[in-house]
Amino acid sequence: GIFMTESEILKLVELAQKARLYSYSPYSGFAVGAALLAESGKIYTGANCENASFGATICAERAALASAISAGERCFTAIAVAAGDKPVTPCGICRQTLAEFGDMAVICATAEGNEYKLFFLSSLLPEAFTSYK
Repeated sequence: GIFMTESEILKLVELAQKARLYSYSPYSGFAVGAALLAESGKIYTGANCENASFGATICAERAALASAISAGERCFTAIAVAAGDKPVTPCGICRQTLAEFGDMAVICATAEGNEYKLFFLSSLLPEAFTSYK
């Protein structure tokens, strides 16, 4: 299992909430931020970036992952996602993309404050399609 202290969780939540402030979401008005913790201890952030062609939109989780991958990271222990008045979980495409790198803690937090729900990616995407199974 994955163990994180409350302070580690809240640090990731805070960084996701800060990343959210840079969201480009003029179409939905739904700003999302993410903070991805690599096994190296480095944290990579991302914000959603919408597009007039909605299919070209990039979610915050995938933006953070792309940043981490571009820096050479391949192993991750947790991701925090911050958006909305109630904690929201990653969309299906983000779940699938994260699952490429194994199981991890998924911290779903509100846009502001300390409210969050903690999941394992494997519980959000059971029986995931991966190349390593």
